This record gives sequence, C-alpha cells and structure tokens, in this order.
Amino acid sequence: MPTRAERRPALGRALPAAAAAWALLQFGAAAAAQDPGGLADSRAAMWPAPTEEDWALECLVSWQRTWEDALEVSRRTDRPILICVNMDGEIASEHYAGIRYRRPETAALYEPYVTVIASVYRHTPRDHDRWGRRILCPRFGSVTCGEHIAIEPLLYERYFEGKRIAPRHIAVELDRTEIYDVYYAFDTESVFETIRETIASRPSPQPTTALGDLSLVERVASPDIADRIAIERAFVEGDATVRLQLIEAAVVTADVDETDLLRMALFGDDPQLRRIAMRGLLEGSSPRAIDLIADVLRTPMSAEDREALVAALERLADSSPRARDLVTVYRGLGGRSDLVSAGAVYPAVPSPEQSLEYRRHAVAARLEARASELEDGPKEPDAVLGMAESFLALALHPDTDAALAALMLRDAGRIAAEAEDRGASAWRCAAVTALCAWYEGDHDAAQARAEETVAIMPPGAQSWNSMAVLSLLAEVRRMAIREAVRAREPWPREWLTDVHAAHDRLARHPHGTADHVVAHYDFLASFGASGHAAAVLERGLDRFPDSSQVHRRMRERLLAERRLDDVDGLEAVYEGLLREEDAHPALPWYAGYAAFIAAEVHRRAGAAGESLGAYGRAIAHFEAGIVSAPSSRESADHYIALALAARARVLFERGELDGAVAGLLASFDRAPGAAATLDGMNISPVATARLVLARLVELERHALAASLEASLGGLDPALLLPPEFESDGGQRRRR
Repeated sequence: MPTRAERRPALGRALPAAAAAWALLQFGAAAAAQDPGGLADSRAAMWPAPTEEDWALECLVSWQRTWEDALEVSRRTDRPILICVNMDGEIASEHYAGIRYRRPETAALYEPYVTVIASVYRHTPRDHDRWGRRILCPRFGSVTCGEHIAIEPLLYERYFEGKRIAPRHIAVELDRTEIYDVYYAFDTESVFETIRETIASRPSPQPTTALGDLSLVERVASPDIADRIAIERAFVEGDATVRLQLIEAAVVTADVDETDLLRMALFGDDPQLRRIAMRGLLEGSSPRAIDLIADVLRTPMSAEDREALVAALERLADSSPRARDLVTVYRGLGGRSDLVSAGAVYPAVPSPEQSLEYRRHAVAARLEARASELEDGPKEPDAVLGMAESFLALALHPDTDAALAALMLRDAGRIAAEAEDRGASAWRCAAVTALCAWYEGDHDAAQARAEETVAIMPPGAQSWNSMAVLSLLAEVRRMAIREAVRAREPWPREWLTDVHAAHDRLARHPHGTADHVVAHYDFLASFGASGHAAAVLERGLDRFPDSSQVHRRMRERLLAERRLDDVDGLEAVYEGLLREEDAHPALPWYAGYAAFIAAEVHRRAGAAGESLGAYGRAIAHFEAGIVSAPSSRESADHYIALALAARARVLFERGELDGAVAGLLASFDRAPGAAATLDGMNISPVATARLVLARLVELERHALAASLEASLGGLDPALLLPPEFESDGGQRRRR
C-alpha cells in the first residue's frame, strides 16, 4: 500500500497557485477555523454549488478545440477571443462550470466571442473510444479533456503572467493583444459586465457566410467547432456515400486539420474508408497528425502498414523532433542489443549468499575476514576483488555515514583496480569501478565502464553488482535519450535497444526490483510504445503484486484503454485478481482503491448512481483488506473516510440532506485526520460539510445543522482552514 506521502488523486491535478476566494476577504483564515458554518453560508450564498440536476444539463458554451482553431475562427469572423480558466473543487469555478456555463443567458453573453476553455484537470480517462469517436469532457461539453488540458500551458506562457488563477476571463483582440484580464472577482455580475462592455464598444464584425448556405463537404474546410461537430455527426449517422465524401474531403483539405474525422475512419470497420484515411494520414504533416500516427501504431496491424506509418514519420523527422523520436523508438524496439546478451536464466529468488550485500553486519564481517586473509598470506586476486566488493556494499548501505561512505567508495575503486591488475574477474572489477564512478559523480567514466562491464558480463551473473551495473547502463542510456529529446537533437536507436534489453534482464534478475519495472514502463509509455509497455507492466505485477507504483500504473493503463464497464475494465480486472487462488493479502486494498477511482470517474461523467455503488464496493474492499493485511488499517481508514464523504457529496447534490449528514459524521468519526484531504475531485470532506451546513441553515434544519456543526467543532482547527488555492485576494481587472 502507498505511504501517506504517496496518496494522490489519480485523475485530478492541483494547481500550484490561488483561485478566487470572496469569503476570505471578510473572514480570513482565523474566522474560517472559528466559524466554519458562517464561512460556508457566505461563500455558498455568493457561489451556489451546482446540484445533480445542474450537472445533468448540457454545457451551452461552445469552446474551440485548439488555440490554432480559435485564432483562425477569430480571423475569419472578426470576433475577439475569450479565454476562460476553470479549476476543479474551487467554489466559484464549480459554480461557473456547473451552473453558469449551462444557462442560455451565459451562452448568449459569450456568443460574440470565440471561446476557449483551459483547465488542467482530467474528467474522463481518455479522449476517444475504441472506434475513434471523441469522448467529450462532461464538465465543459464540446471539448475533450486532452484539449482543455493541452491549451492551458500555451495560454499560461502567453497570457497568464506567471499566475495560475481560476476562475479567470481574458479577452484577446484579433492581433492577439490582451483586452482585459479579470480574476479574483467578487461576483459573476462584475465579470459579465466587463464581457458586455467590451463587445458593446467594438465595431460589429463583418458578415460571414451562414452555415446553412454551405454543404457538409464545404464545411470540412472550416475550423469552427460548430462545423466540426456537424460533419462528425454526419459521418457517424450518415450512409456509406456521405462518409466517403467527407473522408475524401478531409484528405484533400490542406488549410484545416481534420485528424478527428480521419481517426474515426481509421478506427472504424469500413476497409475502404480506412484505406483513404490511411493515405491522408501518411501524407499529413500537422502535430495532431503525428499524434494520430502514434495512436494508430499502438494497435494491431500488418507489418506493411506499420512500416508505412514509421516511414511517414521518417518523412517528417527533419521538421518534427516528435516524429524523429517516434521513428527512433520503433526502430530501436525492433533491434538487438550489441551490449546486453539475451537469454539469461535466473533463479526465482536470490539465495542467502546473493543477498549478503543487503546485510550490513554480514558484509562487515566478510570484509574483516578478507582483510585478515590478505595480511596473513599472498594477495590472491579474488580475495582483493572481494574486499573491493565489500567496501562498495558497505558504502552503498543506507546505514553508512555519508563521509565514511565516500572514503569506502574511494577505497573500493582503488582496490578493484589493483585486483584487475592481478588478473581478477574482468567484469566484476569493471562493475565495481563503474558503480564507484557513478556514486562519486563521474558519470562519463561510469557510462564507459558500465558499457564495458555489460559487454563482457556472463549472461547468468546473479550478484547484486550485476543487477546494479545493468541498472546503471539503463539509467545512463535513458538520461542520454532524455537530454537529446529536450535539446531536440537526434539520438541513436541503439540507445533505446540497450535500455529495453537491460530492463528485460532486470525483470528476471534475482535482485531486480519494482523500481526497475516502473522505470522501464514509464520510459516506453512516454514515447507511446504502449504495447511493449503493457507487457512490461503485466509481468511486473506478477512479480511484485504489492508494489503501489506498479498498481498505480496498472490503474492508469486500464482507465486509458478500456471502459469501466468492460469485462476487462478497471474493477473487473481487480475482481479477477481477488479470485485467484494465490491472491496476495494486499490485493483487497488495491481493489478498494480501484473502485474508489472508478467512483470518481462515474462522478465526473454525471453517473451519480454508479458512483455510489462504486464507493460502496471500495469501502467493502478496504474493510476486507484490513482483515487480510492488518498493516493496511490506517491507510484503509483514510480512504474509507474519503469515500464516505464523497458519497455524502453525491447525496447532497441529489438533495438528500439526511444521508449527506450521516455520511459526513461517519467520515469524521472514521478518520478525523482525513477531513481536509482533497480527493480526486479536488474536494475535501470539510469543504462538503461547509456546503451541506449552509444548505441546512438556509432550510432551517436546525437539529441536523447542529449535529454537523458539533462534529466539525470536534476536529483539529487546522483541518478547518481553507485549502491553499482559496487564498486571500481582491477583485482584479486589468485592461
């Protein structure tokens, strides 16, 4: 199970800076701790929380998919751009997303602008389904989560002035200059008035061609969100003739990137459309086309098609570092390492002799014995080498003082060189000197010696040093590749071949660890080699069933590649693991966390009933985990408390206040320390309690309010302070 420091929401990411916080202007942090009910009432009155019925309504503001689309639509229609920034969990942002963006009057107010939405939070696990169709963000409607995430760093660099603040509204003129930037506003009306004033003061835009005057095929050449939606809907709902016309138009359209249309054809079941779309993809050159090639390469296909796609990337390699890196990866994965030999056979677990390096007292005793041998007799090469290896093992032991470890590393390197001169095992001597150089900071020398060591090391070497030098080779190769990628420079495909081969050995090595699995998986996944990465992960989970890092990546992969209700979806996979005869005692905890994450995915999709069921299953699994692995109790109680509070939030949005209060009281009783923890929705139990308390006061449910207020009063006052992103601030408006 993960430690407290490792507990993080799977799909949500917290912004590092402040968001709007009207209430703190009046009350401050001390008032928040002393009177959480008053604070909740004031903030809820200014920014009413959306209900389940509010979230069920369609988002009526139409957002452009990319910044490039927005700029082109702005140019074609003579309209300014309105950038909206939103943040999960922050009360004003929740109000905008759940209420304002779903009202016709807000959509009408924003309509004179070309609108884009920026939010770094993911609300769906993936952006496309298995047929290539877009999965729209349930919070913002017309964009995918990948789109509103991808646009944020670009806008941050150009317009945010180093401050990530939400909610925020920035208007941009046709020449890309800023008109206004409004944040920390006291209310929505002050923001809306600025939006109205700007449009009223601008000349009317030039008339454009009405959408009804354009055919569907003509609309393929438009970047506007309305046209994109229309042609994609026609593709899904139309007959074979319509689909063929649209795909042929998308292939020949040069001015507008239509990769979303091509994606549906490529992942669809019509061979003719796939062939046409493949031709368009092979001829494309946009960044989105490169990403689509990477996605297609992850699917099963003929060797001929795979080679054609890699060749298309090679054509773009000179102009696109991303394409060049993908080519190198796919060529490298198919190669054979000249350094790392294949076919090594290892025992399932290390023998006690092989594990001596981990046992400080045993190594120290061995070192003393070898020192005596060298004093009493001739200096045999293997005895000298054994002393060097013992010094190295002691130097790297976590209990060894840092200053003493530095001296031991120096002695280990010196003695290994002496042993090498005397004819000791060449690869073992090279391994010691390589590791000493690495830990002493001489990475160039370490790399050279690591390459030398691995090239001559016996395939079946089982010692800790053999594992360490394989790991060192993989690390220096990964570092070199990352440096080249950052510098946008080419790098040899053999580097990746070496990384892959070294990690393949480490996966079977007696001293291999879960960290090796994670490093290998992350490296491959970062380049889009998902098929190879998945195989690495599944093998790693078999060997390290209690690794929190391996399980985290397994959850992320299942969410990204499969639907929750698939027979091999997230919860189903863990239910299957639990049914295995030799199921690890920690698996119920991981099954509970998988269900917890599934519940949050359901909540983001507006599936309240499904989320309540998943939270219930999470609680049951955590309870079972406490029985099978008693050491998991603290962590299980923590997540049970969060699940109870999350259920209370869902019930509150449904208007079931009695159930909401019961859930919150049970949450605070189960694990009081979890009360201020943000879940994957960026909401804490205390934040939910404040909203519930405000509603109870409004409805004059005095008895229920008193019970909740008493429970809040029993918590540590520090837990009642607002989260960091609700910091103090006044209304800001810059023109």
